[in-house]
Amino acid sequence: MSLFSKYINKCIGAYQHELIETHYAEVENMYRKMRGWRHDYRDHIQTMKAYAAAGDLQAISEYLDKLDTDLSTVDMVLKTGNKMTDAIINSKISLARAKNINVKADAHIPVSLTISEIDLCIIIGNLFDNAIEASLALPEDKRMIRVYMDMKNTQLYMSFTNFTATGKLKKKGNIFCTNKGMGHGFGLVRIDDIIERYGGYLSRNSEEGAFTTEILLPQK
Repeated sequence: MSLFSKYINKCIGAYQHELIETHYAEVENMYRKMRGWRHDYRDHIQTMKAYAAAGDLQAISEYLDKLDTDLSTVDMVLKTGNKMTDAIINSKISLARAKNINVKADAHIPVSLTISEIDLCIIIGNLFDNAIEASLALPEDKRMIRVYMDMKNTQLYMSFTNFTATGKLKKKGNIFCTNKGMGHGFGLVRIDDIIERYGGYLSRNSEEGAFTTEILLPQK
């Protein structure tokens, strides 16, 4: 292996290590919020009982509205059936919505997958991060990410689509041109490596105003 190849592999490794740490930090932050809400649950009940005893229905209504808003920031918005997938997807949906990006997700995943949790984290995390970054270039009312995951016979199917502000991207060989910087390129290379290692299928398609990535991963 040449020195340049070793340098590239080292850079990719460092980038992916940082990426995984970021993903797990996002997941931990989400669950920390959930634990905090549960911890405060009894206090919320006592507060509303006090309002009820005083006959203050207006105060109860306003308090419930505040609780509803607070809970919406920590609720598990998507339940796929697979805990690791739930964790990473919901953390990314939460991150996207905090940036005023609309996310439509539909995912149904078996409890047990042959793909490792680390590899799954890398694929979903990179796809979501790229979609979020591209969406930020659009006006808030135009931002949209669509996610679909399900089993097709014995293969796990994933589809990520996001609207773009750049129009149809150009290709150099099999690679779409991008000016998003070094980290973006490393993420795509890592996804390609994982798909190849599992003997899967990957397709990237750029249409006017939208970019779609589709993946098939054998699960036997």
